[in-house]
Amino acid sequence: MRLNGAEIVLNCLKEENVDTVFGYPGGAVVPLYDELYKMNGEINHVRCAHEQGCVHAADGYARSTGNVGVCFVTSGPGATNAVTGIAAAYMDSVPLVVISGQVTTSLLGKDSFQEIDITGVTMTLTKHNYLVKDITKLPEIMKEAFNIAQNGRPGPVLIDIPKNIFLEETEIDSNQIQDKQIIIDKITDADIDKAAHIINSSNKPVIYAGGGVIISDASKELIVFAKKSGIPVVNTLMGLGNYPRSDELSLGMAGMHGFREANLAVKNSDLIIGIGTRFSDRGIGKSDHYNFTKIIHIDVDNTEINKNMKCDISFIGDMKHIIGKLSDKIKFRDRTEWIRKIKNWSVKDKINESDFVAKNILNKIQEYYKKDTIVTTDVGQHQMWVAQYWEFEKSRTFLTSGGLGAMGYGLGAALGAKLGNPDKDVILVTGDGSFRMNCNEMSTSTKYNLPVVIIMFNNNSLGLVRQLQTHFAGSRYSQTDMTQDVDYMVLAQAYGFKGYQVNNMNDLERALNEVASLSKKSVVIECIIDKEELVLPIVPPGSPINNQII
Repeated sequence: MRLNGAEIVLNCLKEENVDTVFGYPGGAVVPLYDELYKMNGEINHVRCAHEQGCVHAADGYARSTGNVGVCFVTSGPGATNAVTGIAAAYMDSVPLVVISGQVTTSLLGKDSFQEIDITGVTMTLTKHNYLVKDITKLPEIMKEAFNIAQNGRPGPVLIDIPKNIFLEETEIDSNQIQDKQIIIDKITDADIDKAAHIINSSNKPVIYAGGGVIISDASKELIVFAKKSGIPVVNTLMGLGNYPRSDELSLGMAGMHGFREANLAVKNSDLIIGIGTRFSDRGIGKSDHYNFTKIIHIDVDNTEINKNMKCDISFIGDMKHIIGKLSDKIKFRDRTEWIRKIKNWSVKDKINESDFVAKNILNKIQEYYKKDTIVTTDVGQHQMWVAQYWEFEKSRTFLTSGGLGAMGYGLGAALGAKLGNPDKDVILVTGDGSFRMNCNEMSTSTKYNLPVVIIMFNNNSLGLVRQLQTHFAGSRYSQTDMTQDVDYMVLAQAYGFKGYQVNNMNDLERALNEVASLSKKSVVIECIIDKEELVLPIVPPGSPINNQII
């Protein structure tokens, strides 16, 4: 069978069961889009408003479905616009395949129009990348890219394809393309027995569960493990949803903005069982304050072992398998006194039910939506409020930019999640600062009939940076206060959204009641809140996590 490069790309996508692609056309990818046109809808293509939005949408699609997200971008600015999205996916271990166009091979290295060495730019931001110079290698590269993106620790892979490679033809024998087998590290029974002994002997253990539990679909195994052992569970930001928040063993999020009781449980434990976590600085604070705590670390990536926290025993491989084997060996211990002590460390919020503050707003919104509702956020105070107060019960229902912290992530991710989960409600919680960055993707929502509900906290400031200035810069608010120079209700109307501006709980409830009666309509609910409202607790950067401002 003789095919050109563009046909090879699209046929390989079909072989990988890809039915949705996000992208933005340009000169270098005209041949690819020409072949896509000839396919007459076999692959659904969503043209976003900006390449960054394309990659965030592919990211949201991947996180919410567990499938590989795919996007097309053109050369030069198309590729560089995609870099933030690629970096966000890399930091949070999201499987993506990004296909970028490039100038013809004869023009490479000559500073040609829209030529960028995007493989060089993204070398440290991708799990792997390719510059295709030989069309005969393209089928193998496509197959390998999908294998790399989704196996082991997932991540983004970039394939840079010169325009002439899209047009050249070659003979294809699909039987020559073999799937690569990924070998999972073996776990010995002796190691399992040793870890089980440590767990069974501990008096004040904590399970520290991260995003890797979600990626490996190991939530059921985690629940069995926690219930059998009676060990309380804290979550990292990326791990929210991997353990039901309503369960009595759930302590919520630990870390820089974690609950006091969760942080103190980690700090005062005699054993931390880290599952699918990097032990990042935002999660554990100053790492040299755990000298008297034993640590068991379970992860698929051996480079994370002993990187941030020295562990006593580690397991590298499939978390479902490892947790299951540990569950078979551990014994139930009555740890009610330890759990009671932890919960006595909690600090109650001194707010009234009528106060128009983040906690009340988010609690009220949750009354209107099912437990499987997907919530995306941008980055800032609103992100941390969602992490604290939204009771996530299921995996893949919380999508946020954790490692990179990219403002502007949320709307693209929400649209990708809606495409991947058309029967679920999707809510974006954002702030006025983040929303300005990629609000142009509202046009994508309207064009493709992807209804999302946008909850915007508007405090006329870059709230989280302003809060840092409050605590650590003598309340010198340099460039963080913003005047009300955007009418978001007019903006919503311009994009075909229904808009509500609310200032109190009664107005919010009226808006939510009306939204509930709307059918498949995108909505913006702008919540006007006080810029002095803070995200608390907060751990000062570089401090141990028990040193909180509450």
